[in-house]
Amino acid sequence: MSGSAGAGAGEAHAGHGPDAGCAALRPYVITKGRTRPTRNTVGVETLLVATGAEAPLPVSATREERALVRMCERLLSLVEAAAHLELPVSLVKVVASDLVDSGHLIARSGVPQAVLPDPQLLQEVLDGLRRLR
Repeated sequence: MSGSAGAGAGEAHAGHGPDAGCAALRPYVITKGRTRPTRNTVGVETLLVATGAEAPLPVSATREERALVRMCERLLSLVEAAAHLELPVSLVKVVASDLVDSGHLIARSGVPQAVLPDPQLLQEVLDGLRRLR
């Protein structure tokens, strides 16, 4: 039996033992069983920033929710947050959406179509730069 304690530590890394199913179960638990965000406006390019809300996160908040709010004290894209958390982007979309709904994060989407510069103007600028060579 003394050998089983040492084997147990190695088993967790090998994908065996009591924690073997955690990898598959954990994302499901983090998102409370949901696979889609409550907001369809949250994309991989969405910028997230913490609101500095007076109300703290609830006691039931997950480690991932707490970490996401902490790292979003500075502006961060959703895909960057997923990379830092080492979680799938689809999962972070759900978590971020929940935090936007609760008022702990603000989601800033990309530039609206109406604000994009005129393609012809961009081409003229590019042509002018090329003539400078």
